[in-house]
Amino acid sequence: MTYMDAVRTLATDPGLQALAADPPPVVPKPSPALPAAVNTQVQTVLNWTAGFGLAAAVIGGLTGWLLVAVGHNTERAQLAARGKQSVLWSLCGAGGIGLTSSMVLAVYNMSI
Repeated sequence: MTYMDAVRTLATDPGLQALAADPPPVVPKPSPALPAAVNTQVQTVLNWTAGFGLAAAVIGGLTGWLLVAVGHNTERAQLAARGKQSVLWSLCGAGGIGLTSSMVLAVYNMSI
């Protein structure tokens, strides 16, 4: 029996043709989605976490500006320099928190 004979035999087998014509739905095809109650809870936790992080960044920035003002008025250069660094890092932190929280929410919403 040659290769072509084997292929022709398989192609003309009525059992294989019946399987190929209409496969039975053995495995269900569910749509991947979380229940609405879980979805809202997760989004609430993510929103609160981002909110607290941004509030901490704002408080850090205000504290930094306070250090800058006190350092300049009392002629303490180190205190003013630390205040400027605090303001810069608060801005970086706020940007990072905003970017990360929006990326996490976007990825989470894509997977639903």
